[in-house]
Amino acid sequence: MDANALYDMLRKVQEPKGYYFSDDQQRVIELLEALLVNKDRYGYMACPCRLASGDKAHDRDIICPCVYREPDVAEFGSCYCNLYVSQEWNDGKIEKAYVPERRPPEKLFP
Repeated sequence: MDANALYDMLRKVQEPKGYYFSDDQQRVIELLEALLVNKDRYGYMACPCRLASGDKAHDRDIICPCVYREPDVAEFGSCYCNLYVSQEWNDGKIEKAYVPERRPPEKLFP
């Protein structure tokens, strides 16, 4: 699978849930390519914006879409990576603010 195929597959699943890909198409494709690299490397699509340990149980919270996506998009209009965003984010109706890391410090450095 390549990034474009992953894009098409995930878009069909995530948009009905209210999660859209950022309108920055280049960034989205780069992030999807990185997810595929992590899938090859670890056997699961760990968030490309965080340091994965290679231990799936430890990294369960950062397997994309991570458990932090929902609260990040609800509060900021975007997930930490800016991969998944709200429609308002893409439409420019909300400020594109920095999304802080929600992952607990003890999980940051495995």
